[in-house]
Formats: sequence, structure tokens, C-alpha cells
Amino acid sequence: MSRTRIKICGLTREADVADAVEAGADALGFVLYPKSPRALTPERAAELARRLPPFVTPVLLFVNAEPAAVAHAGQLLPQALLQFHGDETPEQCAAAGRPWLRAARMAPGFDLLDFARRHTGATGLLLDTHVEAYGGSGKVFDWSLIPPSVPIPVVLSGGLNPANVTDGVLRVRPWAVDVSSGVERDKGIKDAALMRRFCQAVREADARAAESKDTPPC
Repeated sequence: MSRTRIKICGLTREADVADAVEAGADALGFVLYPKSPRALTPERAAELARRLPPFVTPVLLFVNAEPAAVAHAGQLLPQALLQFHGDETPEQCAAAGRPWLRAARMAPGFDLLDFARRHTGATGLLLDTHVEAYGGSGKVFDWSLIPPSVPIPVVLSGGLNPANVTDGVLRVRPWAVDVSSGVERDKGIKDAALMRRFCQAVREADARAAESKDTPPC
């Protein structure tokens, strides 16, 4: 089993970027959706992303953004992964010519396998809780809605925190996990101790999964 990657989203401050990296995050998300309480301008996101060391990936989150806005942000952060969280079509996601993640809003009756077939160009599917508004909900969805053998790497999101992420990793076995409000003191203000505990909980899950795989049956 490969190591579960960790994405911390909604960074707005230099100190939080440093603390997230120190905690062990593999990717940091910057929200470019003006209606979000964690929204940044592309220029501010680029400023924060310049503080990232090698092999920590910046991720730019868009919600139904104009193609010109996506292109502009991509020019400022050429190393960034794009994440689409609105009603974008597969063609719109691919238009920037960059690697991208597609958010899937999970609810009863949602056909994730069909969604994956329509988004074969995505590098991963970020599974979040369905809410009426766009963006993260801070609520956990029913993980049993995730079918086996999704053909695209899965990023588990939606209401994760240090207390439940170990169970999420062990039950879903995602490629990566994504957290925002679960490691915050206030909207857009991260808590260094919560970020450390979250990353430690993911590593604990990976260790337990490896032990169970290596333990022979009775």
C-alpha cells in the first residue's frame, strides 16, 4: 500500500503555510473563489506558494471561473495543480492544458463510476459532501457510497479532522485526503497543533494498514 498523501486546503497566511509544511502536508490548497471566506487573489496565492519547498505542491481551487482567470492564475503559479469545484465540464477542466482534480459532490444516487468515466482526464477525483452551495461543507458524507475500484485516484474530503481521518483512510483507502475546516481555529486561520495531529493520524492509519496487510491469517 502506498503512503496516503495529505492536502491541506484554504491557506491564507504565511505562518500557516510554514506550519502545514512542517506538519507533513504534501500539497497546499489556495482558494480562488471570491465567495469563499478563504478566498485569495491569484497574486496572493502565488506569493504564498513561493514559500513552498520542493515536492510540496500548490493547488488552485476554482468554482466556475472564466477561462481567462484560470489561465492567469496558471501563469502566476506554473507548478500548480488545478482543482475544479463547480459545474465545469471535462472539456473546460482540460482547456488549461494542466493537470487537474475534479470535485465530486457525494450524495445518495450519485453515480461515481459514471462520473469517473466522464472525467478520465482528471489526475484525481476529490470526493466531498453534497451541499447546495459550492465549496467544502465541513460535513462527512456516507463513505459507503464510494464504490470499489474507482478507476481514477480518489482524494477523500468532506468533514475530515484529526479524530476521524484514521478511520477514513482505513475504510476508504484513498490515494490522498483533503482537510480545511477540520484543522482551523477560524475560517482561513489554521491551527498548527491540529495540522500536526491530522498528519500524524494519517500516518498512524498507514502504519495500521501495512500491519494488517503483513499479518498472516490465523
